[in-house]
Amino acid sequence: MRHYEIVCIFDPSLDEDTVGQKLEKLHPLLIGDDGEVVAIDHWGVKHLAYPIKDRNSGYYVVSQVKVNSVAGLPEFERILGLDETALRYLIVVNEGEPTTQESILEEVFQKPVKAEDLGERDPDPLEGSQEVVGPRGSARRRQMDGPPVAVLNYKDVDRLSQFITEQAKILPKRTTKVSASFQRHLGRAIKRARFLALIPYVVNHEA
Repeated sequence: MRHYEIVCIFDPSLDEDTVGQKLEKLHPLLIGDDGEVVAIDHWGVKHLAYPIKDRNSGYYVVSQVKVNSVAGLPEFERILGLDETALRYLIVVNEGEPTTQESILEEVFQKPVKAEDLGERDPDPLEGSQEVVGPRGSARRRQMDGPPVAVLNYKDVDRLSQFITEQAKILPKRTTKVSASFQRHLGRAIKRARFLALIPYVVNHEA
């Protein structure tokens, strides 16, 4: 079965019940008789990174479905596209991303630090971090050490924001010091987040 994730942005005037009723009518078009709805996550009304159809906010809802056939996908998109309350939507193959705005981190064993190892000195909250200078020295940001990302979630705005400059451009690999594979996933995730108005395309968007 194919596992899809659908992110819909509806008019902010709609409430959870109304959005839920819309999804109850839409999902059967996609899943058919042998598919299933895995999860539905109502984020509620959130501020948009840039205006969409003269709206500065939208009602976000994320659903995940499993289908055996994509025959119903065109009709699903047609009906959703005709809905005037649907500001924007994105349908992607789910690669393990949760419906929330969090990425999945790998579990890394860390040796416990004993009190006597610390001595009398106060712990430095910035210890274990490094300064990273952005392109041409224009952006200085602190890259914190921590567990590596197992599944990068394109909806994880906080994490993605660490990899873009103050001008909303994607930091190059020579600056982020990540693997080529992660950089490719990063670029795709940021493009999806931009399309969903979770992060901006440019610094200042005109209404």
